[in-house]
Amino acid sequence: MPAAMKIAIVDDEKDMRQSISQWLALSGYDTEAFASAEEALKSLGPDYPGIVVTDVRMPGMDGMQFLKKLMGSDSSLPVIMITGHGDVPMAVEAMRIGAFDFLEKPFNPDRMTELAKKATNARRMTLDARALRKDLSDGGQLMKKLIGTSGAMERLREDILDLGQADGHVLIEGETGTGKTLVAHALHAVGARAGRKFVSVACAAFDDEGLIKRLFGPVQPEDARLPAFEEARGGTLVLEDIEALSEAAQAKLLTHINAEGTPPETRVVAISNMQDEGHTCEDALRPDLFYRLASLRITVPPLRQRGEDILTLFTRFAEQFSEDYGCDAPQVSAQEATQLLQAPWPGNVRQLFNVAERAVLQARRGSGTITSLLMSDHQDMQPVMTTEGKPLKEYVEAFERMLIDNTMRRHKGSIAAVMDELCLPRRTLNEKMAKYNLQRSDYL
Repeated sequence: MPAAMKIAIVDDEKDMRQSISQWLALSGYDTEAFASAEEALKSLGPDYPGIVVTDVRMPGMDGMQFLKKLMGSDSSLPVIMITGHGDVPMAVEAMRIGAFDFLEKPFNPDRMTELAKKATNARRMTLDARALRKDLSDGGQLMKKLIGTSGAMERLREDILDLGQADGHVLIEGETGTGKTLVAHALHAVGARAGRKFVSVACAAFDDEGLIKRLFGPVQPEDARLPAFEEARGGTLVLEDIEALSEAAQAKLLTHINAEGTPPETRVVAISNMQDEGHTCEDALRPDLFYRLASLRITVPPLRQRGEDILTLFTRFAEQFSEDYGCDAPQVSAQEATQLLQAPWPGNVRQLFNVAERAVLQARRGSGTITSLLMSDHQDMQPVMTTEGKPLKEYVEAFERMLIDNTMRRHKGSIAAVMDELCLPRRTLNEKMAKYNLQRSDYL
């Protein structure tokens, strides 16, 4: 049970508060008790990391008034109401207002635990979704997610900042797994439309008729959503797998784009995975539509062209998974670092992410190597093949940077501890950190 999820228990009867708290605590929950609704409201903000269990009949502010206050502050907060015999009609009204569920006294403690589990799971999903939406609306945070110091990534970030300020349609190209959807989010977040709607449609997920209806309507009475262009009006509409559009859908899309004029009311960001020679997005789309969508273009670099970014990303992913699984991240040897740099990575960043998770799981069991993962038949990639030859100096520098970066992270920026572990004098360490653009402040 994640410690962040709490259960606030509100009841004017001390014995009831204590018994519910003790039972839920034994079930693994972090509880806090309040003797009145007024007292509880001081601690229950709109992003309260948990749920509320409250009695209905209390002096002062009763449970129904309390519920209305909570729903006014955060309508997604799960509230479980405890009712006495004969209060069922009141409980039904509470459900209408927004209560998660209710328990009638005397209640079965196991039923309380069952409801608490459902409510906390629902709350966790709500808070995760809120955090994701906030993250995806923050251009600065999104740009930080585009990790890497390679020239290819520096150019990509510059392109995003430049094109984000423009207003024309954009085509994002790149191999599968390179992060094109993240780039689309970043384009929206750093531009003038950042505060407006961001809508994404996976074109390959629909048949021809379904896709046309999803994009342009008409909306059926049972549909919960507006057509995508209407839903995204004034904001950004992302069309993933744009090459999946049929000729009829392409014609309709072109007509709609032309009707919007310049600058467009809704900015279209088209995403394409097609990169093979003779089999590109330009080959798949009619020329007039292609050139309208590709008035501005971004190509996301494949992982194999990003040099030492591969080691940086692997380290970050491994640290993330080691926290998730409660174990130490695997140490990368010089040979393994070379193999990571040489691997072709047909699945790009997504594949590296999966390899990092498997490496952490192996390390937790005390078996296996990164080399075995790269050579495994269970991976999507083929056995490791050396790509274009690189000078030995590049491999050495990439490994050296990774070692200093990892050690600085492990010691939380303590220069003395890093000097001691790597047997480096202060001046040498400072010179190498400057060379690799490593800032002590990033580790504090």
